[in-house]
Amino acid sequence: MSILVPSSQRRTSTELSDRIDLGHGDRSAKRSAFWTMLALSGVIATAGVIGDSTATVIGAMIVAPLSTPILAVGLGIVTGRLSLVGRSLLYVVASVAVVVATGCLFALMLPNPTDVLSNSQVTGRVSPTLTDLAAAVATGFAGAIAIARRDVGDVLPGVAIAISLVPPLGVVGVCLGSGEPELALGALILFASNMVVLIIAAVVVLMVAGYARESAESPNARWRGRAYAALAVVLVAVGIPMTLNSITSVWAEQVQALAEDWLSDTPGAEVGGVSWHGHAMVVEVRCPEGLPDIADLQHAVDDALPTDPQVTVIHTVGERISK
Repeated sequence: MSILVPSSQRRTSTELSDRIDLGHGDRSAKRSAFWTMLALSGVIATAGVIGDSTATVIGAMIVAPLSTPILAVGLGIVTGRLSLVGRSLLYVVASVAVVVATGCLFALMLPNPTDVLSNSQVTGRVSPTLTDLAAAVATGFAGAIAIARRDVGDVLPGVAIAISLVPPLGVVGVCLGSGEPELALGALILFASNMVVLIIAAVVVLMVAGYARESAESPNARWRGRAYAALAVVLVAVGIPMTLNSITSVWAEQVQALAEDWLSDTPGAEVGGVSWHGHAMVVEVRCPEGLPDIADLQHAVDDALPTDPQVTVIHTVGERISK
């Protein structure tokens, strides 16, 4: 572990607590900064989702401070400090409520804020797969190593972008406000998987770095095993739907082939993409004229897949013009 966290660059337990424990040191200033940045990042993320702006959403990722209490949960587990775990989890739960409420209010108050089925910021976060989980694992370890070392703090903005905590919550709120609870659940699973992986990475890195040995006399150290078991259960719980999403991504490729056959006799028609949302397959079609009977596509999909998903076709009228 000396390669990952050299002793010369390893933060002390006091330094680490001062960095990520919102109840340590100048608590008033830390809490003020946390809630201010969280509220602003929630607004930025929601605006980016509604406006379908990747740059704006990235800005929200950088501003968001939500990784701080999540990493503090890992520190609390490693050092056996039950009070730190409980306090940090309360911050996380309250933060989730604030960001989701912000997204929901935007969706309810603005006239027709977004079509969630065609918004790339939404569709990219409502069907997380094992690929997203793998990326979260690598990002989580990068973040955990960065907080344990004094010399790699510069990577934290990149970690914030890669782990993506606040934008999925903004999507949850927007989807709830738009009457799409199934899509909201998908985005919530993405957030939960990122959070759990970040905690697990923090626990592994901080354990191997020796922070547990420094708190071996802690009266709460005996419940670490239970905490590890709870993390494993939650990871399995979020991993199951992500595995299913990975399978359905293969089905989406099959549906795209079926949709292309369905449009084969329609001049100028092309399939823009196929995605799985809840129990429905959404097929994006660009065509300068009318489409064939959608029931034919529905029957073909029902025959090809083991489930019977509802097929929704988004038809964009247009044509390709080339010189």
